[in-house]
Amino acid sequence: IQKRWRGYYVRKYIHNYYALKKYLEAISVNNEIVRNELQEYAEMKEKEEKRKELEKKEKEKKYEARKMHYLLSTEQIAGIYNSPFRKKPDPMELLLRESKPLSHRKQQIRNPFASELYDWPTCKKPPTFSMEQPLPPVGRQKPQGPFRDTAEVLQQRYKPLEPTLRVAASINSPLKKAREEMKREEWRSPIHDNEFQLFTSCCKNEKYDPSIHTSGKYVQETYGIKHFREVQPKKWIAGK
Repeated sequence: IQKRWRGYYVRKYIHNYYALKKYLEAISVNNEIVRNELQEYAEMKEKEEKRKELEKKEKEKKYEARKMHYLLSTEQIAGIYNSPFRKKPDPMELLLRESKPLSHRKQQIRNPFASELYDWPTCKKPPTFSMEQPLPPVGRQKPQGPFRDTAEVLQQRYKPLEPTLRVAASINSPLKKAREEMKREEWRSPIHDNEFQLFTSCCKNEKYDPSIHTSGKYVQETYGIKHFREVQPKKWIAGK
């Protein structure tokens, strides 16, 4: 009876098969909805990235057209994008017609008193001098032709000096320099660095060291003093 009752109670209230089946169906439906939403979000992000990429390319193309505005066709000469062998002009030619050329950047006039310090006791503000205003630019159009950008030209003009190895290196080789340094070192610090003293004062207390030839066992030979040729009568063959 207890076994039957426990089985009935678990199936009825704890482990309801139909409630679990309904719950799993709801989970599968929810998963499908979330999957569809994620798919739509990924497609939307991909479209957004493509749109941004196209806008960036279009912006770069417009900037290149403004930069290469000098390649626009004139009434006399056709440009490189407007070949007479084409039936209609290139899209770049149409873009060159619509775009404006790049204008020169206006140089900012720096105030010479901006970066200086004034420690005058009475002056609260920097002194005001009459500064003439610069002349307005001449109202002329930019000449047509393959001219480079002004900033690029100025950067090339005022770039730092890069000397070659022949200019940067010294004329004297490192070996020659080392030899001269060794000569100077030997001249500054010689081996015999004792001061010169008089003979009577410097050798007064020194003991005389006799010569090895006169004091040792192996004395100096008498060749050249007593005789010049050794004579051995025992080895004579004849009596002469």
